[in-house]
Amino acid sequence: MGALISLVAVAGLALLAVVAASAGSSLRFALGVIVPGVAFAVFLGGIIYRVVRWGKAPVPFRVPTTTGQAKSLSWIRNNELEAPSGVVGVIGRMALEVLFFRSLFRNTRVELLPGKEKVSYLADKTLWAAAMAFHWTMLVIILRHFRFFIEPVPVWVEALQNLDGFFQIGLPVIYLSTGLFIVALGYLLARRFFDSKVQYISLPSDYFALYLLLGIGLSGFLMRHLEKVDVVQVKAAIAGWASLQPVAPVGVGVWYFVHVGLVSALLVYFPFSKLLHAPGVFLSPTRNLANSNRTRRHINPWNPDISGHSYAEWEDEFRDKLKASGYALEKE
Repeated sequence: MGALISLVAVAGLALLAVVAASAGSSLRFALGVIVPGVAFAVFLGGIIYRVVRWGKAPVPFRVPTTTGQAKSLSWIRNNELEAPSGVVGVIGRMALEVLFFRSLFRNTRVELLPGKEKVSYLADKTLWAAAMAFHWTMLVIILRHFRFFIEPVPVWVEALQNLDGFFQIGLPVIYLSTGLFIVALGYLLARRFFDSKVQYISLPSDYFALYLLLGIGLSGFLMRHLEKVDVVQVKAAIAGWASLQPVAPVGVGVWYFVHVGLVSALLVYFPFSKLLHAPGVFLSPTRNLANSNRTRRHINPWNPDISGHSYAEWEDEFRDKLKASGYALEKE
């Protein structure tokens, strides 16, 4: 049910964009200029709000997750990547996590194999491969889109674009990142449909994000290879928006407005959803703290100052009552 509701929501957004693009120049201007501008402002403001809120969260204890030997005695060999004891180890661990999803690479699936009474834990690298393909291709696609925002186009953008279209499939060239992006999203969506365990814990928001990203990828592909938008006019419209002299894009069809509408929806939705996990990785105390609990003492800064109350002072305070009860006193 949640998958159907999410599909209807994304289809409704796409249909709304089609209606606006077909209605008239005023709605085309609103969808092509005003909506993306507001969405981008919400995107930046939402990210800043979430990051600042996370940054203010107190972390009185060191709670890094570890899967290796921590540093303790000099003759015990520790694992700096699994339980980093200093800044260098934390940087190495974070780099492997952010760039290569190291913890997800260890993902296992639980199955009850035929003929066995006990569950088995099997290695599962398909989810890791799909996540890597999705995130890396999305990064490449975002970087390729810089050619619409910067004039002249930077050399590194052209080099990345040429490398991405190295195989020269079709005309215009079908980029490898586009194909992998759609295939990876298709796998992640199919996994939620056909894996009963994942389906059980999936929420409508999970399907909505996948449908939205898949709609953006497919609309961008169709816009490039079916509709063939005038790139010059698109760059002129973006330049006008960036210079605060907005003009409605001309020479573009319905798929352009569908693509822009879905991207705008993603920008608004992104800061307030679980999609915003990139800065969360860097701000997570389970990842960004060194595991130095065995080498130095950490004191909670919230602990109040406590004045000591010795046994002798306690005995003096209750001496008469203790003596009356027959309690053996240390000092008469």
